[in-house]
Amino acid sequence: MTHPPVSSARRNFLRQSTAGGASLLLGLHSGGVIAAAGATAPAEGAEFAPNAFIRIGQDGRVTLISKQPEIGQGIKTSLPMIIAEELDVDWKDVRVVQGDLNPVYGSQGAGGSTSTPTNYDNFHRLGATARAILVQAASQAWNVPAAECATAQGSVEHKGSGRKLGYGALVKVAATLPVPDAKGVQLKDPSGYRLLGTRIGGVDNGLVVSGKPLFGIDVKLPGMLYATYVKCPTLGGRPVSANLDAIKAMPGVKDAFIVEGTANLNGLRPGVAILANSTWNALRARKKLDVKWDEGEGANHSWAGFTAQAQALSRQPGAATMRKDGDVNAALAGAAHTVEAAYSYPFISHASMEPQNCTAWFKPDGSLELWAPTQNPGSGQALAASTFDIPKEKITLHITRSGGGFGRRLSSDFIVDAAAISQKVKAPVKLTWTREDDLQQDHFRAGGFHFLRGGVDDAGKLVAWHNHFVTFANRIERKESDGTNNSVLQPGSGGNLSGDEFPGRWAANCLLEQTPIECRIPMGPWRAPGSNVFAWVFHSFIDELAHAAGRDPVEFRLELLGDKDIVPGTGERGQPYSVARMRNVLKAVADKADWGKRKFARGQGAGVAFHFSHRGYVAEVAEVTVSKDGKLTVDRVVVVTDIGAQIVNLSGAENQVEGSVIDGLSTLMGPALDIDKGRIVQSNFHEYPLLRMPDTPTKIESHFLKTDYPVTGLGEPVFPPLAPAVCNAIFAATGKRVRELPLSKTDLSWS
Repeated sequence: MTHPPVSSARRNFLRQSTAGGASLLLGLHSGGVIAAAGATAPAEGAEFAPNAFIRIGQDGRVTLISKQPEIGQGIKTSLPMIIAEELDVDWKDVRVVQGDLNPVYGSQGAGGSTSTPTNYDNFHRLGATARAILVQAASQAWNVPAAECATAQGSVEHKGSGRKLGYGALVKVAATLPVPDAKGVQLKDPSGYRLLGTRIGGVDNGLVVSGKPLFGIDVKLPGMLYATYVKCPTLGGRPVSANLDAIKAMPGVKDAFIVEGTANLNGLRPGVAILANSTWNALRARKKLDVKWDEGEGANHSWAGFTAQAQALSRQPGAATMRKDGDVNAALAGAAHTVEAAYSYPFISHASMEPQNCTAWFKPDGSLELWAPTQNPGSGQALAASTFDIPKEKITLHITRSGGGFGRRLSSDFIVDAAAISQKVKAPVKLTWTREDDLQQDHFRAGGFHFLRGGVDDAGKLVAWHNHFVTFANRIERKESDGTNNSVLQPGSGGNLSGDEFPGRWAANCLLEQTPIECRIPMGPWRAPGSNVFAWVFHSFIDELAHAAGRDPVEFRLELLGDKDIVPGTGERGQPYSVARMRNVLKAVADKADWGKRKFARGQGAGVAFHFSHRGYVAEVAEVTVSKDGKLTVDRVVVVTDIGAQIVNLSGAENQVEGSVIDGLSTLMGPALDIDKGRIVQSNFHEYPLLRMPDTPTKIESHFLKTDYPVTGLGEPVFPPLAPAVCNAIFAATGKRVRELPLSKTDLSWS
């Protein structure tokens, strides 16, 4: 059979790297324990199980498996760079292959900027262990102590005699040697790094720009059918009947049927499947589809109704108290200056360039094979296993490259959609969502409403902070430990306010409340969940308080942070909050941006914000120009990050910073989903504007503070401070506050 490109590449790598003779194979189990496999060469055409990251052939070529999904964040390049650095090989001799889902690799999700911090140390050990074995092999060949041998650029050299052997010449012996204890292996001193910290282009760049098949949407299988799947336009509805006979009679159509689905909004939702001999014929038949829908409770939803409901709820005590310190009302009554403000933001879509898709093949023996651009392959496998009541071991999942994710592909609904259709027709099926499906049937970023009160004293210090957060939640059935079922309201991803969020723990008088609005709208992770909107709300309101106090915004924030190194309690994702690190990035960004040293004309201004997100400490200054008729130009964005002791790939890191700034500005400017009678009003990009190239910031400066802290990710921490920095700059330029997203809803004109 013909396999899709990613799968065949992987199989070819296994064949080619084993056919020529012995090879050295090292892997990493989920517990972080280094394991070894492989000894003598297998027969021609044999395949090894994918249980390793490193393979070195007798020709000296090094093949590294990348286990994390590549969604444009560059992880397929950066993680193998760590192994290559410790292995001490020339990057030009390295080939990187995408690994399928396999428990031997450990966690394989790509989300929350976790890929680098959870793999960094172990990947160093993998490379160092392989290097140690190769050195041992050379020392045996020369009958000299291993301590007299050193490695460089894919070879081992004996210092005393000058003898030198390439890795390829050593693999036969190396494959027979025991694997040393990884904890005892000597890692390279960072001062000797040749690869890490340099600029390396993405390993797939050439294939991407030349249009080679890499993505889920490129998969092709013999005998494959092409599917479209139509869900109720009213979120949470289900089909009752459809003109299936008429659809089946259309040219190219092979079948059409109703899928009952489940009650899980984030799982297999009910719909109508149409299968054809091409995607074009499936979509053409879809235009003739006539469905009678049971719209359910979701038909009552509207954004206008939600807004009115939130306003009413804001006048009542919160349903839950997330934090209560001191007496907010008394502090506000005694404050020299008080500010009240309401901030709101809409539901939005992920809008990744590659729409959701999956190829599924339910086979006669009950096994399931999947090809999917997923951020969370393990979760996809688990959802398929529970949905179709089959063991996970009978599900093979091939990870394809994703054309963007931003958290959307952490959900796995599109995977079980395709699997359900394949199970029905007993054939391989490629399901491709339309752009309209992607926009209107998303797992959306939850909207929200924040009703804030704050006060400062005569000295301009914060004395009171009150935030009543009205969020959105789905009702779910949860099985308790005693076996009983319990119906609970679960806030959408990023829709749960932590009592530790800045500046909650820093205010002596603080009240954080939360009230959910129940809805039938599917919600899921969206880039930097929670932080992507909380930073905008908090740092915009902090700026309002600084202005009321007559204080410089940077000075006001530094005073708020205080001088403790670690604030008691835990920060985002259970990480301790280091005040010292945040103060350092804030001071550094003020210095890099010449904060307070420049004079701006009316209509120009600078704004500042910082945020701790996904282990990263980031501060940003935005400089803007707003014309009298309200046209905004972001002239400059200065970004300072503290993400630990080492930048893995400088090119990738700069790309992540610049991409976050542009994505943050795009999200601030235009995207919004209106909801009417339970339906998403917007249908495609003409109604859901994203930032175009001429509107991107004129200049983006990336600065990385190198600190003695563990390495962390970068894909998400830079995103949150952008919106408040720009909005605070808009106020400095025009005197107008932005309290509603997107920015297009605010008139920025001034005179």
